[in-house]
Amino acid sequence: MDSRNEKCVMVIDENLPLGIIVNTAAILGITMGMRVPEVVGDDVIDGSGQLHPGIIEFPVPILKGNRELIKSIREKLYQPDYGNLTVVDFSDLAQGCKTYEEFIEKMTGVQENELQYLGIAICGIEKKINKLTGSIPLLR
Repeated sequence: MDSRNEKCVMVIDENLPLGIIVNTAAILGITMGMRVPEVVGDDVIDGSGQLHPGIIEFPVPILKGNRELIKSIREKLYQPDYGNLTVVDFSDLAQGCKTYEEFIEKMTGVQENELQYLGIAICGIEKKINKLTGSIPLLR
């Protein structure tokens, strides 16, 4: 992966309570880091000699969305043109589960079009991500 031509963004429903927004960003970030570990830089040592774990090598803008916008982006990401992007989504169904086993069980009984997305993270070719998200403002 060439970080000069790559981008990673999150689009999160701005209408959620602050705690759910933060939780959504954390879950998306952890999962994305697992899916594309090559974007995480090497560990660094500060001037005092203390070690700090590597962080992502480029910024991750968090963009302002709503459920309809996120759903629309998610649907586009199923198209073959976007097949080489890494996508992580987080839904109301996932957020409401107490255990991963409960999440697995509930997901098998729901159709994709029934899911309400709280947020989505996309990583990959900058040009494609900009085409999808370039006009979406930052979540502030």
